[in-house]
Amino acid sequence: MTTQTDITSLASLEDIPYLDEAGKLPDMLQGKIGVYAIFDREKVLQFVGYSRDVYLSLKQHLARQPQNCHWLKVQTIERPNRTILENTLNAWIAENDATPSGNGEDKQKWTESIDVKPLMTDEEKANYEKTSWDEVAQAKVLKNVARRVEAEILAQVKSRGCQEEIRFNPKLKDSGLLDLK
Repeated sequence: MTTQTDITSLASLEDIPYLDEAGKLPDMLQGKIGVYAIFDREKVLQFVGYSRDVYLSLKQHLARQPQNCHWLKVQTIERPNRTILENTLNAWIAENDATPSGNGEDKQKWTESIDVKPLMTDEEKANYEKTSWDEVAQAKVLKNVARRVEAEILAQVKSRGCQEEIRFNPKLKDSGLLDLK
């Protein structure tokens, strides 16, 4: 546990595998409030965030950025305190000497629903434009694109050995968005 004046340095925290040998996220983080740092395979810092449920946030990041989620460091606190969380987040970014891409130019990829529109194939774009007069038909095209992208993400996550259940919200697919349910 940390206090506002006692911020644990990022370097002093242990590296935790994002997925354990059984392909699961760290169970000890379920329902825990804290600050977390996510690292890629080479242990390069990719993103620093904080959450009221670190476990759920880690699951969301794994679905959005599976190729960048290999290691993590976590500092939990007992009670929600935005000041402590933000101060720790800022201290860790400063300690890194550079803003991680996930907190800079790629922040949207880490923190927002996946928009499948930019991921459309040429054929999907043509089908979408062909139906510009029909919202229902466009929603169907977007849903199919979302399903294709979802399958690609799930295959990528499974190739990492992940055994977590990852379910995307079906209601968002019509609008071309993917986010965990």
